[in-house]
This record gives sequence, structure tokens and C-alpha cells, in this order.
Amino acid sequence: MKKCKVIVFPGSNCDADCFHVMDSVFKLDVEYAWHKDMSLGTCDFIILPGGFSYGDYLRCGSIARFSPIMNDVIDYAKKGKPIIGICNGFQILLEVGLLPGAMLRNKTLQFICKSVFLKTENCSTMFTNAIPRNAILSVPIAHGEGNYYCDNETMKELQEEERIIFKYCSEDGTVSDESNPNGSLEAIAGICNTQGNVLGMMPHPERVSEGILGSDNGAMIFQSIINTLS
Repeated sequence: MKKCKVIVFPGSNCDADCFHVMDSVFKLDVEYAWHKDMSLGTCDFIILPGGFSYGDYLRCGSIARFSPIMNDVIDYAKKGKPIIGICNGFQILLEVGLLPGAMLRNKTLQFICKSVFLKTENCSTMFTNAIPRNAILSVPIAHGEGNYYCDNETMKELQEEERIIFKYCSEDGTVSDESNPNGSLEAIAGICNTQGNVLGMMPHPERVSEGILGSDNGAMIFQSIINTLS
């Protein structure tokens, strides 16, 4: 049985949701890992959940990056283990340097909580191989700082290496300013690292991973990871 670890920071609030999906939906061996733990122990993949680690003081994720557990997360990333950071987890991955770029305040300067549409730009990654080509996903967002930004050189690398994984779009798949909820550069909703084993995404797939919630679109992302591990 594949084993998953869900990292918990002071202020995490989606850790239980991620645990539930791994445990009850996918029937995996899942455990929490506290931010002060020195080691993750043995696991096959890692989830950094959403929330407000350390109250989002200074910048989102900027304090969590110094948590002792992050040293082992970095080591696991170097070993090629799948790591997914969701919302605040994405922000932490940016702060610790496992992903390039930074998060700015939403263009509206307001917290946004609603369902959005996502276009999968690369369906051949360990996070997207279970998503049908041309499928438009409906996944909720809930953030105040989801406006992704990077310099021109980094953007060129992301585009050329097909590391932009998800973009915000309309229901018919059109990418435009109107369908971009937070002003994110190039409508980016999710990116991966050069090695392809670390994904950061602002939308919350764990909130739409079973039919009782009205949609199981998000389950395809987790199923992709499981397919890779199998």
C-alpha cells in the first residue's frame, strides 16, 4: 500500500481534508507529519495542504519555509518523490525555492473563494496523466495571495519546458483576463519544477474529490500521482 504524508503547520486548515481524501477515497496509508518533526520517515508522496501557516505573517509561507520538516521535504524532492503543494502549500514551495516565482496579492486586493475552471496545459506529468486531454476542470479557490509572478527569463523557461501545468480559463477553455480570478501572470494556476515531481497549485483539488461534494474533478490529480507510483 502506498504511503502519503500530510504536512501540518500551525494554521493549516485543509490538512484534514487532504487526509480524508487519501484515507477514505483512495484507501492509502496516510499520516500527518508535524512541522517540527525532523524526519518524514518512509513515504511515497507528500502533500503540503492549504491554510494560513503561521497566520500568513510577513508573507504567505515565508515562516513555514524554516520549519524543521522542510529540510526532509527538500531531500525528498531531490530524490524525485512526488510532492504537491496546494494553495498555502504552493506558497511554501515558492518560499523554500522548490518552485520559482512568487505570489502577490490578488488583483482585487480581496480574498476570493469560489469555483473556477482550469485548463490542463500538460497532460503527461505525474500529476495530470489521469486527466483526459481537453478536459476542463471545475475546482474551487480560496486565497488572498494567488497572483503568481515571475521574471521574463523564468516565464520563458516555464513555457519552453512545459512546466505550466494549469491555467485559469472559462467554461469552454478560453484563457482571458475575464477568466483569470487573481491577475496571475499568464493565468497560471499551477506549475511544476524542472524534474517534474513537485507541483504547486492554488486551486483545491481535495475539495472536489468525491461525488458527494458535487464533483470529483480534483480526484483525477491525486489518481495521477497514484498511477505514477503504481
